[in-house]
Amino acid sequence: MLPAFHAMVARWSAPNYRSLVVVVIFVGIDLGVAVGMVLTGVLCDYGFAGGWPSAFYVFGVLGCVYSVAWFLLCHNSPSDHPRISTVERKYWETVIGATELDAHPPTPWREIFTSAPVWALAVAFFADNWGYFTLATCLPLFMHDVLGFDMTRNGAFSALPFVAPIAAQPLSGLFADWLRSPGKLSTNAVRKIMCVVGFTLTGSSTILVGYVGCNRALAVISMCIVVTCLCLEFSCVGVNQLDLAPLHAGKIMGLTFAVATLASIAGPLAVGVLTSSRSTRSEWQNVFYLNAGIYAVGAVVFVVFGSGHRQDWADDTSQVELTCAVNRNKENPSNY
Repeated sequence: MLPAFHAMVARWSAPNYRSLVVVVIFVGIDLGVAVGMVLTGVLCDYGFAGGWPSAFYVFGVLGCVYSVAWFLLCHNSPSDHPRISTVERKYWETVIGATELDAHPPTPWREIFTSAPVWALAVAFFADNWGYFTLATCLPLFMHDVLGFDMTRNGAFSALPFVAPIAAQPLSGLFADWLRSPGKLSTNAVRKIMCVVGFTLTGSSTILVGYVGCNRALAVISMCIVVTCLCLEFSCVGVNQLDLAPLHAGKIMGLTFAVATLASIAGPLAVGVLTSSRSTRSEWQNVFYLNAGIYAVGAVVFVVFGSGHRQDWADDTSQVELTCAVNRNKENPSNY
């Protein structure tokens, strides 16, 4: 779904507000994690089909229901939407440009695969996913083994850190777009600042979690701070695909998120290795130090090799205009 919605955002959002649009969409992930953790904890204790299996049935049905809404409501671009008003269609043509709204230029695969900014973004996305999915999948383990929460309370308290970004993430996107407004900073500078500041704050607060002791309230608050700080770098790693090449943003998201997904596999595995003995607080400190180190690598790589500029290979303007002209002539034969 991520490549699909990035391809749509390129044609359904104003360039000046893309940070806000993307992070608002991603708020759904945090909301889903929060609701999922609470509901799963309850279903494990009180659900049907023996408890924990009911969580799979419930979320499976919800996914099927959602897919129906996606097929009925989503369309490629304003020009393809069957129910859009003429006023709104004209608005998008003005904001995005009639040419890019309908353009489908050939994909410059060679340039994408040899682009340093694309791979720098992939590394930064890997670092972001490492920390996020380590928390999303292993936080209940930390809550149970170190803080001693039972399953129902575990689900509720594990969900709390993912509630904070529901408000913080849109604010970070709004702040990033404000910094990009005319007369302030360039998009390149904003992306690198958000990346460095976000990773630095997240890494530092992650390390601190390992030293809060067994104070449950303080541990949960610290986790909330960690996940909130993650919102800052997401205004870089989740949006930069649209900066590099808007018409190919879906493909770049597919590539960068494929690399990032490796982190969602490796992160929890690393937790299993580092906490395999007793899952004590000292072992979890090693987990948090590893997270911080990966954040540091992601920040350095993006600052050195990343970019917020539209790339030279982003589109072949002549080819885009030719394609649009042919499409218009097919609709109006009198133009030939």
